[in-house]
Amino acid sequence: MTDVPILFEDDDLLAVEKPAGTLSHPNKGGKGKCAFRGSYDFEERKFEFEGQTVWLLHRLDQDTSGVMLAAKSKEMADVIRERFKCHEVRKTYQALVTGLPRSASGTWRDHIQTNHSDDRVRSKIVTNRPPNAELNFKVIEKYRKEGLACLEIELVTGRTHQIRVQGASRFHHVLGDRIYGNFEANRKARRALGLKRFFLHAAAVELKHPGTGKWLRIESPLPDALEEALGRLQ
Repeated sequence: MTDVPILFEDDDLLAVEKPAGTLSHPNKGGKGKCAFRGSYDFEERKFEFEGQTVWLLHRLDQDTSGVMLAAKSKEMADVIRERFKCHEVRKTYQALVTGLPRSASGTWRDHIQTNHSDDRVRSKIVTNRPPNAELNFKVIEKYRKEGLACLEIELVTGRTHQIRVQGASRFHHVLGDRIYGNFEANRKARRALGLKRFFLHAAAVELKHPGTGKWLRIESPLPDALEEALGRLQ
């Protein structure tokens, strides 16, 4: 069902390590490599390939790497999708951002509006509306000379481009982001750090397994390109 590395598999679930540049599911043009093989049903959010079916449980932006989870039955998909809606699945990311947060940890709450057109999807913060997007962050490391910070981020909600948009609104742009990013910082990062992608990685997914009742934590190590960029900052 997949050409990318498998992080976890049992009779109910399949977790893969999506590389940067790989799509979670086909775009409307049908171009680009996806994390799973086969034809994709947009309504059911499932892939079918040679008699096998997997149901996509969440998505990652094309240039975000890391853990992506799928179910092997519709019943399992329905259960876990409901847990995502109820914020019972923990998703942890690692990001390198511009600027130095004033506090070592905190919570960002905003209202995000997403606009879809034929060729692109864009999100933005809308003021004076109730929050519909929330995340918690913790500073892992500050690089004062470069004006950068490495953050661990726990997504409470799952809005389109959420981390990137919420960060950018606070001048903590994800480094390398070509849409919402700080373009001067991106140029410097390419020269000094060799960073050719944006620095956002889905490091872990944690949930209570509906089949076994046990807590399951699936982790994805930081890709070499991102490790090397941090190494140059050291």
